[in-house]
Amino acid sequence: MEDLFSTVDMANLPPEKLTKQEAADELARLAKEIAQHDAAYYQKDAPHISDAEYDELRQRNQAIELRFPELVQEDSPSKKVGAAPAEGFGKVTHSQPMLSLANAFFQEDIEDFLERVRRFLGLNDNEEIEILAEPKIDGLSFSARYEQGVFVQGATRGDGTIGEDITQNLRTILPNNLHGDFPDVLEVRGEVYMAHEDFLKLNEQQEAAGKKIFANPRNAAAGSLRQLDASITAQRALRYFVYGWGEVSQQKFGRQQEVIAWLNALGFVTNPLLENTNSVEKVMEYYRNLYEQRPELSYDIDGIVYKINRLDWQERLGNVARSPRWAIAHKFPAEQAKTIVEAIDVQVGRTGAITPVARLKPITVGGVVVSNATLHNADEIARLGIKIGDHVTIQRAGDVIPQVVSVDVDARTGKEKEFVFPEVCPVCHSHITREEGEVVARCSGGLVCSAQMVESLKHFVSRNAFDIEGLGTKQIELFWEKEYIKTPSDIFTLEERDKQALTSISNWPGFGKKSVDKLFESINLRRTISLSRFIYALGIRHIGQENAKLLARNYITCAAWKEAMVAAGKGKESAAYQELLSIDGIGEKVADAMVDFFKEEHNVQSLETLLAQVQVEDAQLPQQHSPVAGKIVVFTGTLTRMTRNEAKARAESLGAKVSGSVSAKTDYVVAGEATGSKRKKAEELGVLVLSEEAWLELIDGTE
Repeated sequence: MEDLFSTVDMANLPPEKLTKQEAADELARLAKEIAQHDAAYYQKDAPHISDAEYDELRQRNQAIELRFPELVQEDSPSKKVGAAPAEGFGKVTHSQPMLSLANAFFQEDIEDFLERVRRFLGLNDNEEIEILAEPKIDGLSFSARYEQGVFVQGATRGDGTIGEDITQNLRTILPNNLHGDFPDVLEVRGEVYMAHEDFLKLNEQQEAAGKKIFANPRNAAAGSLRQLDASITAQRALRYFVYGWGEVSQQKFGRQQEVIAWLNALGFVTNPLLENTNSVEKVMEYYRNLYEQRPELSYDIDGIVYKINRLDWQERLGNVARSPRWAIAHKFPAEQAKTIVEAIDVQVGRTGAITPVARLKPITVGGVVVSNATLHNADEIARLGIKIGDHVTIQRAGDVIPQVVSVDVDARTGKEKEFVFPEVCPVCHSHITREEGEVVARCSGGLVCSAQMVESLKHFVSRNAFDIEGLGTKQIELFWEKEYIKTPSDIFTLEERDKQALTSISNWPGFGKKSVDKLFESINLRRTISLSRFIYALGIRHIGQENAKLLARNYITCAAWKEAMVAAGKGKESAAYQELLSIDGIGEKVADAMVDFFKEEHNVQSLETLLAQVQVEDAQLPQQHSPVAGKIVVFTGTLTRMTRNEAKARAESLGAKVSGSVSAKTDYVVAGEATGSKRKKAEELGVLVLSEEAWLELIDGTE
């Protein structure tokens, strides 16, 4: 059974070799790793890895999600945008979220994207889909608001909801007044970049002045635009392209391409390389042509963006958590390089997963110095036949550190050494075990393995969980080492215990009274938390942000959730277990993980101890004024006015709970054509059955 705060970890296999459980583990691991890189990239303009390596990391995430769509969690990168605004800037709440884009890497990904569009809209195979293709600029995204044609506010993307106020900085490059037929309110979105020639000149100036040399034009543009002193921004040769819009008070066009032309007429710079296409073949032709032109362009691009041209289709398609369903970014391929494996050692993850890592002779790959590469697991080492001392080809793909693609056996000298997989954990010296049917070896230490518990505590205080400022990686590790924080509830008793201690934390090296007081203040500010964040923070296997939200929305209160989970543990035939399984998006793997958690007495005790320190707020359903808010709805049969996915998305936006099965608690069954057992069961239980027309009439006028 899982301990209280165990969380999913790496499975580290190619997606096609992953089991479903390993896929869930890997998706959750990627969520944290990518979030760390997002913070470095968006907040500090100092990425730890190259853009291409970051893209390949997302590529692995996307590949796993496409193979196991039922496992997609909200803490997946596909559900999140950017990072929280950095300190020092004012905050701007976007009137409409600034979403990011899902990524594609192969022609098959584009075909899948268009097929998803067809399915969602219910289009037939012969119906043409116009696709607007444009270069994907490698710069810094911005939003600029105009009122009565006058520039009034500018912001960075931030976390997609709140960005940094860079109004004065953007004034140095954007038009302050529009001309032509502009609306009362217009919010444009675009990308600030630096041309190659200007980048080289800037670095020459920086070097001559003994200042920081920028790694690439993107970092230079981002660092220049995010200056607290706008006069520094004004001295930098920044440029921009506008590619879209947010809030617009009057919209009179029917296609994306028409709006871009209108924005250009108002005085904005738009990219001249846009092209309207209508097939995968033409899309790929555009991709190949632009890839060949890439070295000749005066600015960096890292791929192509494809958008459904029709705006009414864009509106119907809507968005998922992180990205629109009507657009996708086709990224350029990653680079490879050869080096030597100098050593192989292992790392221990949150659930005790043992991951071998190759220590490489450092080599530069596309401007990034690489010294480590994941080897995934013992089976992957055997598949590659890799030895210490081997010459290997590495690629920036798949993981936070690159992966080994192949071994050059012809380069062997006979001095290479076999790697022997360890039998005991390098952290706690417990036995390493490998369950039948699994490829991942794990430390059996559980609660005694500090590597697992420390990582669980880091998850608990992370931004999407309790979000406790001042309790980062270093602080958690220090408090753990000094035995001040061993369980999550210890965090909330830290201040009281410090008052009673002979030596205050404020006397520790690196601390002071001001910083400790600020830490205690941050902890106290987090004593109240939403139910969904609370469930996610527990780190239960397979319970990411999206599943936590589904559970919170269904059970509303913490007490009801706990009671239902305990009842669900009485058996899979129990009403409580069936209700849990009926939640749309909750599969048997997730349900079993939740039940297993509550079956462990020490988990329940730890949970109660934590609840004595914090207050969990009831879940708030969206659209409380909607006639279907809080109602349980089941869709069955073939709908004619919209697709099933479209219907579910609309119902959930109105506060309804969409279930996959009919029970006595079901409020409505919406029946399309060719219904089956669900309608029959609804009639047997006396559940109200609505036709598609009656359903649309019920929700008509609610948005």
